[in-house]
Amino acid sequence: MSMQQIADDPLPKRPDGEGSVQVQLDPGLRIEGTRVFAVYGKGGIGKSTTSSNLSVAFSKLGKRVLQIGCDPKHDSTFTLTKCLVPTVIDILESVDFHIEELRPSDYVYEGYNGVLCVEAGGPPAGTGCGGYVVGQTVKLLKQHHLLEETDVVIFDVLGDVVCGGFAAPLQHAERALIVTANDFDSIFAMNRIATAILAKSKHYRVRIGGLVANRSRETDEIDRFAEAVGLKRLAHLPDLDIIRRSRLKKATVFEMADEPGSGLKEAQEQYLQLAEQLWAGVDPLDVHPMRDREIFEFLGFN
Repeated sequence: MSMQQIADDPLPKRPDGEGSVQVQLDPGLRIEGTRVFAVYGKGGIGKSTTSSNLSVAFSKLGKRVLQIGCDPKHDSTFTLTKCLVPTVIDILESVDFHIEELRPSDYVYEGYNGVLCVEAGGPPAGTGCGGYVVGQTVKLLKQHHLLEETDVVIFDVLGDVVCGGFAAPLQHAERALIVTANDFDSIFAMNRIATAILAKSKHYRVRIGGLVANRSRETDEIDRFAEAVGLKRLAHLPDLDIIRRSRLKKATVFEMADEPGSGLKEAQEQYLQLAEQLWAGVDPLDVHPMRDREIFEFLGFN
């Protein structure tokens, strides 16, 4: 085929990739009557650790909690359930996407201290958009009336992806939290995520609630950046070995045995205080993210 023939060849009238699942968000699909939070941050920053421990903290306050993992790795809730639970997309495929054949017990699992756990999963690599799966998960939860008996919903969202699909939880969230560390890459990602959240806030109720400093002894660069753009730090979790070991033991920090000098009690208290703040209600922040070149200069890079 010549280059001219390629140029003249019409685009294929099928989705990109065999079995492709593209996202089409239903603007009328909303979660009502419960507090909804979406947790974002750079890949590997500790979003799942933060989400799971925050879920337990809410449950310790007597709240009925549902955590939804939005990552194809489906490892958001394993410290709560002690295993990798089947994903919603896997369950849907097993019944050839006949939603009416599913029961809540097929995809909802009870974790530590009564926290309900769902892993949305994602389409096979390169074949579609994860936003579709988020939409189907929320639709299932609404059809089975599971959200009516829930006080708090926490979306734990894949890495720092800011495409329309993995921004889908922002359609449902009331407040978005950004997990970051005291380094350039994490702060740079936080700035991009804040920009994505602000774009969604033009059409949905979601607003930025604040940031969580994680895996950081100091917070000087985080705080300097936050002050410059209008963010607010809600919690600080230092780089504690006992938090790292809790993941290895498939446990939350609330299940770990205290050790002298481990910082465990302080970590537990940080999660509980964060849950209390969020439940009481945090004001939406008036955030003004920097342009990429500005943030390079701000953090001292030439």
